[in-house]
Amino acid sequence: MGSSGVTQIIQRIQNIQARFGSAAVGTANFSKLLESELQTKTGEFGGVVNSTTGKKNGSSGQLTSPGANISGLISASANKYGLDPKLVSAVAQAESGYRADAVSGSGAVGVMQLMPETAAELGVNNVYDPAQNIDGGAKYLKQMLTTFHGDVSKAVAAYNAGPQAVKNYNGVPPYAETQNYVSKVLDLYQ
Repeated sequence: MGSSGVTQIIQRIQNIQARFGSAAVGTANFSKLLESELQTKTGEFGGVVNSTTGKKNGSSGQLTSPGANISGLISASANKYGLDPKLVSAVAQAESGYRADAVSGSGAVGVMQLMPETAAELGVNNVYDPAQNIDGGAKYLKQMLTTFHGDVSKAVAAYNAGPQAVKNYNGVPPYAETQNYVSKVLDLYQ
């Protein structure tokens, strides 16, 4: 990773500090954030950077697009859970714009915007790790599709508002945020 990559990481961390205050980037959060950023950067440039030598291993030297790593992770997780990769991608785009460093005001984190409690239930140890985050989000989406017998609208609504809200209303809850979210995901999915 060149100096411009390091500069970009520093800028992202400074942006997070500006949004959430310096306390949000404490020692534990800082190391998770830095690990996520480094994984994202190594994915952008292909290959894995050896932390000792600083050299790429197994790389052809060709640059890949920034979304290539996320796209591959989405495809792998979708296949693992028997989901349409386009649906998982639509949820990821609606949730975070594919950003591994996204954090919502309610505390949802990562590409698939997992709440920490939900992530723990799904076996996600590091919500800042795009691979774990996407896998957890795909697993949860599969659970919602199973719960709602393959009804994509209800499953997507449950992903946003929780399954109990969908059960209570026997469909997409009358919450403007959830209704807009479902419309957005379905539009992206088509």
